[in-house]
Amino acid sequence: MRAFVFPGQGAQTIGMGQALAMAYPAAKAVFDEVDDALGENLSALIWEGDIDTLTLTQNAQPALMATSLATIRALEAEGVDVTAARFVAGHSLGEYAALAAARALTIADTARLLRVRGRAMQDAVPVGVGAMAVLLGLDFDQARAVAEEAAQGEVCEAANDNDPGQVVVSGHKAAVERALEIAKRKGAKRAMLLPVSAPFHCSLMAPAADVMAQALDGVSITPPVVGLVANVLADVVSDPAQIRKLLVAQVTGSVRWRESVAFMAAQGVTDVYEIGAGKALSGMVKRINRDLAATAIGTPEDVVAMAAALHE
Repeated sequence: MRAFVFPGQGAQTIGMGQALAMAYPAAKAVFDEVDDALGENLSALIWEGDIDTLTLTQNAQPALMATSLATIRALEAEGVDVTAARFVAGHSLGEYAALAAARALTIADTARLLRVRGRAMQDAVPVGVGAMAVLLGLDFDQARAVAEEAAQGEVCEAANDNDPGQVVVSGHKAAVERALEIAKRKGAKRAMLLPVSAPFHCSLMAPAADVMAQALDGVSITPPVVGLVANVLADVVSDPAQIRKLLVAQVTGSVRWRESVAFMAAQGVTDVYEIGAGKALSGMVKRINRDLAATAIGTPEDVVAMAAALHE
């Protein structure tokens, strides 16, 4: 049994998806559709631009989605439909790519939603006021206790439960910096600030959640053809009204990735395919459950190899 998972912010690189677009007309069409939806040449930035500009939240989010959906279209060209998976899931913004792959959202709507989401998340907190940090070697309960101790009247919350020894905390910069020192005292192997422009997935993002509630009200969501394992539930959902609510809750809520992968494994998933840019999720999956096979699919060669394996 298979799951298709979709990466989040941080996986972006200049040139991602370009080889797929050159090899598969259907993949190129995804980038064209995203460019048209946004009214700009985002694909030129992805393939030939400056990494600092691509990394801006408002650019990285639709760019990573476009790369994931181009990979899906290449797989379809090789005879592999998304329904070859039992579940889809995505890390943070990757949840939007998962929904588009499962045909719950159109690519154009997804691109526009992610542009709004990126801007809203950036605008929610002035630059320099917030921060995020990764704590390595602590589990989620330990990291949450660190965050609570560090808050001291400010916001500091456990934002991403990535794998058994990697948790990200988010909030006011001073509180997050206090969390670094507390985590080290409590036995963290490493604790370091992340190079992000805003404190995602914490209550400081409430203004962005309000913006997304309005934006999502304006788009059509249909039942996904493959069950979505939602970030904030770590459980499968298919009702469009519930999906809409969970996408709003996701802006301020924790990304329960460890639990999401564990849920899929408990349902019988044995093979996880990371669709799009990078290999970060594949590494997390293997650390969460060593019995799961995890494979990153992001190049034409990867697509051909996966199609051949599934058609055996």
